[in-house]
Amino acid sequence: MNNKRADRHQVLSTTTIAVWAGGLLALAAVVVTVLWTVLGSGQTRDTVRLDVIRTAASIVVGTGGAAALLLAARRQRVTEIDVRQRDLDATERRVTELYGRAADQLGSDKAPVRLAGLYGLERLAQENPAHRQTIVDLFCAYLRMPARPLPRRGDEEAEVRGAAQDILARHLRPGDRFWPDTDLNLTGATLTGLVLTHCELRSIRCAGTTFIGPTTFRGTAVAETADFRDARFVGLADFRRVDFGAEPKPFRGSVFEGEVDFGTTTSVSLAGARTRTARGLRRKWPAGWVEREVAERQRSWATLEPVGDQRNHTGD
Repeated sequence: MNNKRADRHQVLSTTTIAVWAGGLLALAAVVVTVLWTVLGSGQTRDTVRLDVIRTAASIVVGTGGAAALLLAARRQRVTEIDVRQRDLDATERRVTELYGRAADQLGSDKAPVRLAGLYGLERLAQENPAHRQTIVDLFCAYLRMPARPLPRRGDEEAEVRGAAQDILARHLRPGDRFWPDTDLNLTGATLTGLVLTHCELRSIRCAGTTFIGPTTFRGTAVAETADFRDARFVGLADFRRVDFGAEPKPFRGSVFEGEVDFGTTTSVSLAGARTRTARGLRRKWPAGWVEREVAERQRSWATLEPVGDQRNHTGD
């Protein structure tokens, strides 16, 4: 890095400055000698010439002063750039150290230490927008890591994972601490009681994710891609008033085993999704979609199909 900065801002050497100063002194001596010899007779014509030469010399001196100011400004600019770069380097080193320390805490076998790591990363992301997506990716990676045994409400690992989910939700809702243009990659994770209501995301990827307990995305907007392919919803799946972005078929292969509520959500395709047939469960599918049993030997399962679909529903 220092070599690159040296290439951008060349420094005048002491030898160069000395040579130029000596050359200017020699030139001044020659000029004075010539003028004294040629115009030293005292005639009126020579006096006028001396005035012209004096004016020209003043212009030359002024030009030299401007050059000196330019060199001083250049030197000041190089100094300021160097100071700024040192500040940036110090900031980057500090961020890297804090990030590494917090990431190490996430690998601790003690839940309070892992929680401290989560909140340290949250504070770091809030103060350094350039590193937010990296920190969000680390949160998602932690949630994707398998936990054995499966976390249960009240145990330490469940508390840590719940805190990670709450931190993400808190900063994905528009407000003073909002993190815009965020991507979530929760592919293959097992999430318990996820609540991402009224959030704004650039993308969310939950292919193959298992959602346990109530899962709520109510009022959330996805700007680009929402992917819930092959996801499994064991409890309530709440997708009321969700904007799924540009992805036309985010639920292909998904399985809904509990209650479902899409409310007035539109522009969503459930093609290829399945659900367990069960009485007493409240299920509200998007307008134009119904569930139908798929086979005589699989009456516990039903597929989701558009209303009016005339295909044969007796086979697999």
